[in-house]
Amino acid sequence: MKLSVLTRRKLLAGSFCLCCLPATARRAFAAVAPFATEEVAEGVHIRRGVDQDATAANEDAIANIGFIIGRDGVLVVDPGGSLIDGQSLRATIREKTKLPIKYVVMSHIHPDHIFGAAAFLEDQPVFVGHHALGEAMRQRGDYYRGVLADIVGEDRSGTIVQPTLEVQDAAEFDLGDRIIAAHAHGVAHTTSDLSLIDRKTGLLLTADLVFVQRMPSLDGSLPGWLKELQGLKQIGAPRAVPGHGPVAIAWPAGAADIERYLTTLQRGVEKAIEAGVEIEKASASVAQDERGRWTLFDDYNGRNVIAAYKELEWR
Repeated sequence: MKLSVLTRRKLLAGSFCLCCLPATARRAFAAVAPFATEEVAEGVHIRRGVDQDATAANEDAIANIGFIIGRDGVLVVDPGGSLIDGQSLRATIREKTKLPIKYVVMSHIHPDHIFGAAAFLEDQPVFVGHHALGEAMRQRGDYYRGVLADIVGEDRSGTIVQPTLEVQDAAEFDLGDRIIAAHAHGVAHTTSDLSLIDRKTGLLLTADLVFVQRMPSLDGSLPGWLKELQGLKQIGAPRAVPGHGPVAIAWPAGAADIERYLTTLQRGVEKAIEAGVEIEKASASVAQDERGRWTLFDDYNGRNVIAAYKELEWR
């Protein structure tokens, strides 16, 4: 791990232990079962999230999450969308290996990628995030937790776990026989996107910088997202793990759908602004040709248009 490009921050009093968790959370550790994963590359195990929004039934297990096993330890690739999801992930890891869980990477601020982190507190790993993740958690964490608790239940939702190690630009994590490289992106899908590359297998893990089949959600910068996507396409990786959709895709061919959608969205919004189309009307008309190509299109496209319109109208 290259500390020259990282900033460490301790959480509150420092070390974590299981006694720090609520009694309901401690009891739940024994009750959860592991879930199915696919080994998409040697030692890289990924669970496919469901193409839904969070519900009580799915417990926010909607993102592709997983883990990488090295000779000396394990790195978690997003801890899940709720405490229960995270506990199931931990049970799955323990079914595969007893090696220490050394790192828990939280790829960005969205709830389906962070609220399982509390399930790993007893392991005392390094919690890794983008340098902007901590501030995003302070701004949004309580709100996100309240919404999630209303959906899945107070004792099953999880708590905010701040990163103890923030990636300023790039970082490397050594699992003994393999190096996992992290890159902190500019504002794109969100303000706090991290991607990973497994140096051993060449696998790229994009998190939500790439959606497949499930409708993308814009919470950062549309031009920024297209820029970061172009950068990812230059990486010589044969395969990638997207944040949503199939657990692995060919790379960079697998970026074609999201690149087409984001480009269509930007061009459509720019034309609407130029033509003086009001934002509400634009939200109902831009990128409609994409409807049949994505699940949850009607839930997210209008929001994406509004976010892009607000960003682009003053450029």
